[in-house]
Amino acid sequence: MEQVKMSRLQQALDVVEALPPEEQMMLFDIARRRFITQRRADLAGEIAMARRAYRQGQVRRGTADDLMAEIGA
Repeated sequence: MEQVKMSRLQQALDVVEALPPEEQMMLFDIARRRFITQRRADLAGEIAMARRAYRQGQVRRGTADDLMAEIGA
């Protein structure tokens, strides 16, 4: 399975390296923007889940010492 991923990654890198430099830069810019957009969406989802858990009383508050005492460390 890991071999297949590396093979696909290598294929993608080979395609990118075959592009002219200006197209490589455009590709990197587009990929970076898409990554940022996806990361923002992921974070927004995590925040929404945390807020729901908080409203439903599934979140406890305390200090790091409280946590350590609770887990027995």
